[in-house]
Amino acid sequence: MEQLSLFSEEINMSAPLASRLRPESLDDYIGQKHLVGPGGALRQMLEKDMISSMIFWGPPGVGKTTLARIIAHRTRSSFIDFSAVTSGIKEIKDVMKRAEDHRMMGIKTIVFVDEIHRFNKAQQDAFLPYVEKGSIILIGATTENPSFEINSALLSRCKVFVLQSLTEQDMIQLLHNALSSSRGLGKSAINIEERLLRAIAVFADGDGRMALNTLDMAVLNGRIEPDGSITVPAEILEQCTGKKMLLYDKNGEEHYNLISALHKSMRNSDPDAAIYWLARMLEAGEDPLYIARRLVRFASEDVGIADSQALQLAVAAYQACHFNGMPECDVNLAQAVVYLSMAPKSNALYAGYNMAKADAKNMLTEPVPLQIRNGVTSLMQELHYGEGYQYAHDTEEKLTAMECLPDSLRGKEYYQPAGRGAEAEVKERLAQVKAFKKSLQEKET
Repeated sequence: MEQLSLFSEEINMSAPLASRLRPESLDDYIGQKHLVGPGGALRQMLEKDMISSMIFWGPPGVGKTTLARIIAHRTRSSFIDFSAVTSGIKEIKDVMKRAEDHRMMGIKTIVFVDEIHRFNKAQQDAFLPYVEKGSIILIGATTENPSFEINSALLSRCKVFVLQSLTEQDMIQLLHNALSSSRGLGKSAINIEERLLRAIAVFADGDGRMALNTLDMAVLNGRIEPDGSITVPAEILEQCTGKKMLLYDKNGEEHYNLISALHKSMRNSDPDAAIYWLARMLEAGEDPLYIARRLVRFASEDVGIADSQALQLAVAAYQACHFNGMPECDVNLAQAVVYLSMAPKSNALYAGYNMAKADAKNMLTEPVPLQIRNGVTSLMQELHYGEGYQYAHDTEEKLTAMECLPDSLRGKEYYQPAGRGAEAEVKERLAQVKAFKKSLQEKET
């Protein structure tokens, strides 16, 4: 438990980099633009001085504690940092008594409870009367879904704000600030390549604290040059992170080269190459959901009806990436990549749709044949909408000779099954359907 005066605090240069760089205002705060940016809900609450008890829900290192301190600073409140890991009922009562004394003197008290989900029901209930009568403004931080981890009585008295992982751009801005700020590393001349800063940003995976700690460690272990500057080479960063710096510019050529290599290896039924390129992308920090989306596309573009389960598996892999995240989802993606590599291939859907798309673009005004229009009003029926429609279920074969394409495209074939895998049965069935329809048309004529 820690009580701080935010207005006379001096920077301890021996403190961790993340602590030294804590911003003191929303203008210096990085990330969470949806909450603290112009028009953001939390910024508006602060500007209108309408702060109430709240819960910050989000992953580690996204600025939950920092945001609570900024609120306390902005509202000129006493700030008590309270850990749910090390505190019990006795500590809660002590803090509440102190807050009550402050209230009697007209001083607001913000109690920040980190990892509030670790409190049991009795401990959470101990806050209730003090929140209700306004002795404290409670700000809880949790990485767990508050709907399941926070008592409903307490949760109903708190506004929940969802904090998001910092973006790569946010992280790089944070690292540049650390290198330039006098409170950070700005008093030293530090040489580090931009690609290595991107590597740190990706390695930290949205956790600003981890990014700053990694940079701090890399600088401390950097090479001191004759002029006193510090150089951070790739091998030092590799030692600090425990992984090779295989990172590449996600918007650059190498990004597209690698996804192309993965796609073409699967198309060529080469699971070994496909797994290798998958590993190259994941270990380089690629977003697993991006890869999963490409696999979903591949399942229809290159496998299609030759194995309809391919699409189901690819979608399941995407969902697994959502559930597990990295690094656990790597094997889910590997399963999908191997399955797609070994599945029978057909691009009949891809080729057929492209042909239909070209015709559709050139013939956007082609009228829908009257027989398959829906004549739902008397006027439509007078105009012959639905006239000549043949209901397939009324026939024994569930087939009719009715034409469904516009007259100008009569006889056009877009879907031409390749006949591999399950598509072989589809090809045979399609041939039978077309032969039967042709015989019916001949009878009608």
